[in-house]
Amino acid sequence: MSIRCVAFDLDDTLWACRPVIEHAEQHFYAWLVAHYPRITTQYTAAALIENRVAYMRQRPELHYNLTQLRKNWLESLAHAHDYPAENLCETGFTVFWQARNAVTLFDGTREVLEHLAAHFITGVISNGNASVQHIGIGHLFDFVHSAEAAGVAKPHPEIFRQALAMADVAAHEAVYVGDDPLRDVQGAADAGWRTVWFNPEQRPWPGGQAPDAVINNLAELQTVIPLL
Repeated sequence: MSIRCVAFDLDDTLWACRPVIEHAEQHFYAWLVAHYPRITTQYTAAALIENRVAYMRQRPELHYNLTQLRKNWLESLAHAHDYPAENLCETGFTVFWQARNAVTLFDGTREVLEHLAAHFITGVISNGNASVQHIGIGHLFDFVHSAEAAGVAKPHPEIFRQALAMADVAAHEAVYVGDDPLRDVQGAADAGWRTVWFNPEQRPWPGGQAPDAVINNLAELQTVIPLL
């Protein structure tokens, strides 16, 4: 059984997500302070995040499209504080999104991706709205697929099936690498993919269908993939 395609999750697989999002939220709040003070007079930075989280939880039908969900929330903020919605939605989202893409790759990640890109079809399957093109690694992937484009989010197997069509490979020829046991490992396995659990913190497996391999560092993929 020969692997032809290697695809990746992004957040917490190629870079640490939490510090990126925390910085982006702080950057966005500072922008609001300067341009939309009626909002920041009512909400501290922490309270505004709580407001956003509560808003998003009430709209699970849009969880596959985080961009639209955040823009809808921004529109609701504008209306609630008597501001024109368009600039807050579009410019406000761009302020957040640009900071959200200011990531620091895990050590050695770029070198691993360069090596794999020379030997396999490589791709991205992500629920988030990070842009590998904006980050500067888009040239290392043959395809990029998102929950927004798919119409469903991981772990739904349909997003993985659509990615197989983009890569033009069969499920048994593809391996998916991700940090989340449910969204990444279970979701890809349900679509017939081979799976690699990226587990740098060496957490115990929480249960459910086990991955085909476990790695603590992306460099281990060069050894693991030939064994799948």
